[in-house]
Amino acid sequence: MAKIAALGAYLYQALLAFGLLIAVSNLLPALDYAAYSLFIAVVQFADAICFQWIRAACSRFYPGPDGASERAQRGVIVAELSGSAVVCLFAALLAPLFGAPLWLGLIGAVAAILQGAGELHLTMLRFRQQFRLFSWLQGARATIMAATTIGGAAIRADLAFVLAGVLAGNLIYCALAWVLARRILPLSAGWNRAIARDHLTYGGTSAGAAIANLSVPLGLKSILIGTLGPAAAGPMLALDLLQRPFVMIVSSLQAIRFPELVAVFDREGDSESFRAELGRFYALLVGFSLIGAAGLIAVLGLATWIAIPAGLQPAFLRTAPFFLLMALLRPLISTLLPTPAHLRRRLPAIIGLAVLDCAMTCAGALIAAWLFPGADAAIAAGAATGAGAALALGIALMHWRSFAMPWQPVALPAAALALSWLSAGWFSGNLPVATGLALAAVLAFSARPFLTLLRWIAR
Repeated sequence: MAKIAALGAYLYQALLAFGLLIAVSNLLPALDYAAYSLFIAVVQFADAICFQWIRAACSRFYPGPDGASERAQRGVIVAELSGSAVVCLFAALLAPLFGAPLWLGLIGAVAAILQGAGELHLTMLRFRQQFRLFSWLQGARATIMAATTIGGAAIRADLAFVLAGVLAGNLIYCALAWVLARRILPLSAGWNRAIARDHLTYGGTSAGAAIANLSVPLGLKSILIGTLGPAAAGPMLALDLLQRPFVMIVSSLQAIRFPELVAVFDREGDSESFRAELGRFYALLVGFSLIGAAGLIAVLGLATWIAIPAGLQPAFLRTAPFFLLMALLRPLISTLLPTPAHLRRRLPAIIGLAVLDCAMTCAGALIAAWLFPGADAAIAAGAATGAGAALALGIALMHWRSFAMPWQPVALPAAALALSWLSAGWFSGNLPVATGLALAAVLAFSARPFLTLLRWIAR
């Protein structure tokens, strides 16, 4: 049940993040929302550059086989976090060179440091199997961040107040997390050259892959702003909203099941039980992603009418289906395909898949922007086409066949997605009928696989 609670915490976080974007888009003018969206993407990018390598190393090496190993790993991780935080602050001083004011660069750096520290803390709790505390802190962070960000926007509808809310939320959460977990994860810096070398080699490669993955939304937003100007707010909102559910699904499942997968592989190697466990892991990722996509397609029209600002609705609806398809495909490229490479520490494959995803997705959008100037739907379709091509090429390039994947929990959700998409398209002129039929298809074809997949998580 602790693992189900952890999955519920991820779902709660995703729902709040979804609602937060909708609330901020309604509170801010279009230009300020576009600036806020770009700021968040830059903070995530900075977090990936400075801290993702530590989180990746933590997920592969922490806590270790015994208490002494755990203490040594934790000491090195704290030292690495401190050093990376200093580098992040110094990098913020370069903000004026890129046309941004220094105060904005410093706020972004502090937000990235606090976000990186919070994520690393949660990663350490997760890999120590402290799922109850992890679940509580995950939910608390989502609540605090939503409350302070919306509070800042409600006080005054401009970028500075929203960013003040983001910064306050990160500060409050980090203080709370340290107080509640100080006995489980006491802070004590230390250094071990061999451990740091392993962290840097494996973690650096994984971080490079994460940076390439995060470059995609940042690149797409730059393309949208550069080609559409103020009209980019609607497509950017679609991009922000629709990538989050799939990132949540894949990252939460990886967080819950990957530690066990690492343990089985390190203990047994490429055994029959490992192949079965890897196949179930793949089925979880694909099955839940397809169920999420089918549900989103079913409610997309109704949710747009209810929640999206009227001025952004036409552009949002034009681009949302394509960004949804792109968002479905990309986590599979970044998480599913490189899983064996992470287990075997095949570093070129890890970075190669990420670069392939970034290059082809952004190239698809750029080509579409060049062929169809000013067409937001064409840019979104180009990005989805590029992501699909990257997935197909990645599958062709990967040669691992050491897994036994059960297909029923995947085939039925795929049928649900197809029927949901067809229902929404055929009855697009009648929103209640389209929504009702699409939801019925999702429930009919996804209910049984959903329960099967939940049992696999809890086992």
